[in-house]
Amino acid sequence: TAKFTSALDIPVAFVEKNVKLRGRLHHITEKGLEVEHIPISIPFITSIQRKWQSKGLLLIRLAGVELAPSGMAWLQQELKPKQMIWFQLLGREDSALECLVLVNKGRFLSMCLNEEILRQGFGRTARIEGLHHDSRLYWKLHKRLLRAELKALKKNKGIWKEESYSERIRGRISNNKFVQTLKQFVSW
Repeated sequence: TAKFTSALDIPVAFVEKNVKLRGRLHHITEKGLEVEHIPISIPFITSIQRKWQSKGLLLIRLAGVELAPSGMAWLQQELKPKQMIWFQLLGREDSALECLVLVNKGRFLSMCLNEEILRQGFGRTARIEGLHHDSRLYWKLHKRLLRAELKALKKNKGIWKEESYSERIRGRISNNKFVQTLKQFVSW
C-alpha cells in the first residue's frame, strides 16, 4: 500500500521477486518513462495515507531494448499521458528501474511494450540489466525479445527496412562517376 516515489524506495525483495507494479505514465524522455506509482488501495487506509504521501516519479527503462530514434516517436504516439501501465521489476540501476512494461489493450488483452518495439523494428535487443545472466528468467525473456526482433527483420520493418531492387539500381546509377560527369557537363 506504500507509494514509491524513487527507485531507491522500492525494497530489494520486490526487485528480486520481479514484482509487478501499477503506475500512471507522465512523460516519455530520452532516459525512459517517467511513471507515478499507484499503490494498492484499501478504502479507509488509502484516504488517510494520501495526506502523507510524497510526490515523485519513477524512471523506468525498457529492459532488453536499445531504442532507436524512431522508437521514441512511436512511443510518444502510442502512449498517452496519464495512461495506466503495469511494470514488472527486473533490476535497479542507480535511480532507474529496468522493467517489462505492459499496456492494456482492451478488457482482456495486454501488450508487452518491450516486445512490440522490437516487433515493429524500432529498436534492437540488448542485455537485460539487473537479471543474472545464468537465470532461467533472463533466458526466457531474452528469447522472447529475440523472436520479436527476428519478426521485424523478416518483414523488413523499421531499422531493418532494406531498399527495393529498383531503389538500389537507381542509387547506383546516380552515384556512377560517368553519370555525375555527364550531369555536370549538361548543366554547364
